[in-house]
Amino acid sequence: MAQVYYRMGIHEQQAQFDHFFRSYPDYGVHHAGYCINAGLEWFINWLSGVEIQKHELDYLREQKGRTGVRLFQDDFLDWLSRNFHFDNLSISAIPEGRVVHPNVPLTVVTGSLAIAQILETSLLNHLNFQTLIATKASRIKEAGRGNMVMEFGMRRAQYTGGNAGARAALIGGVDFTSNTGMSYLLGYPPKGTHAHSMVQAFMAMGGTELDAFRAYAEVFPDECLLLIDTINTLESGLPNAIKVFDELRRKGHEPIGVRLDSGDLAYLSVRVARILNEAGYPNAKIILSNELDELVLWQIITQIQEEAPEVGLLADEVINRLIYGVGTRLITSHGDSALDGVYKLVAIQKDGQWKPALKISENPAKIPNPGQKKVWRVYDKRDKAHADLISLQDEDPRGLDTVTLHHPTEYQVFHKLDSEKISHCEPLLEEVMKDGKMLYTPCSIEEIRARREADLEHLDLGVKRILNPHIYHVSLTPRLFQLKQDLIKRWDKS
Repeated sequence: MAQVYYRMGIHEQQAQFDHFFRSYPDYGVHHAGYCINAGLEWFINWLSGVEIQKHELDYLREQKGRTGVRLFQDDFLDWLSRNFHFDNLSISAIPEGRVVHPNVPLTVVTGSLAIAQILETSLLNHLNFQTLIATKASRIKEAGRGNMVMEFGMRRAQYTGGNAGARAALIGGVDFTSNTGMSYLLGYPPKGTHAHSMVQAFMAMGGTELDAFRAYAEVFPDECLLLIDTINTLESGLPNAIKVFDELRRKGHEPIGVRLDSGDLAYLSVRVARILNEAGYPNAKIILSNELDELVLWQIITQIQEEAPEVGLLADEVINRLIYGVGTRLITSHGDSALDGVYKLVAIQKDGQWKPALKISENPAKIPNPGQKKVWRVYDKRDKAHADLISLQDEDPRGLDTVTLHHPTEYQVFHKLDSEKISHCEPLLEEVMKDGKMLYTPCSIEEIRARREADLEHLDLGVKRILNPHIYHVSLTPRLFQLKQDLIKRWDKS
């Protein structure tokens, strides 16, 4: 494509591309009602360090088409070698950690047509996956009622996707990851537990489960967390764990708790909690793992609420001591393994004037919003996010007596908000690069997570529901809606 632009002499025309996703992740039985933006810092880091190498240009020179003719000519490759930089590139983006919604521009790239086009694949690769995993992590954290969540997905991740996924999971609300390398890079202590193999090793050499537990406690007396389902959870693992806990306590140490990795986790959690209480360990934690996700956590908590009273416990006595170790279903976004994020040309300069660009589709929902735009979040008097409003670049809803929110595709569907019903309108896009100058300031994971938490506080409970979430409205201003319709009619006639 860049060579086509070069041949036609339009490669240096200024163009604007929008990155957005078309729909929330749909996991089959349930689907998301919001997403968490993530991945921007890693894209900016790539952008700051990438350069084209001689051997890469040589590789392109070797590429041939079906008839043996070279695909890339020397004059184009010479231009590419001189111009593969981002000195004229400008980028605006919604910050990481913010709640985001379909069809809202998350990242806006402005620059020469050829170079801005070349960015497409890397931008989507860096941003789509982390947004997908941060969204899943946020839903899991919410479903777990804010209890500690640990990310255990490295073994099941797609190669180095485990690193990007661990970072995204932390952004989405996971408290810790067992990925030691990413914990080191991001400044977190890694968290995990021992595996069944430790118990198996002792037993295979003639020892017992109790021997394995005692060995672990000897090495980690203040971090003792024992996996109790290698043999039999209630008849072997838990009694042996309590013996070791008693021995630790006599030595002045307090155990952390136990981990359950198989069986009916809700049923076992209730019974284990009762037995630990009777043994004098009411504060011992119960870590659950094994194919957990937001729906499974919701089911476990619901079952505990019903079963705990049967053994004389309050449900919260059990629920509040749970910790969740979430692996495969988080790191792979089980049920919907890709975010449908796209990168679309929306405007291009001609004769010094910006011209809106539009892709036509038989499906109206897939027609992007054309032109240079801004994104606003409209808050109602409860200080809840009411809608995201996409406007043309020269529009500003702040201070208007009435704000009109127009459906993206339907002529007759719109509603008006008088100013007395609006708390404020917040611009969402921020400049991260201006004419090649980097404006982006890196943030800690804690700062990014704080954005997520603040946005979720402003989100209605119905939008955050695990099942059948309420629809959050993304709307257009009347001017942008009319521009879109006018362009559709123009292209239909042509």
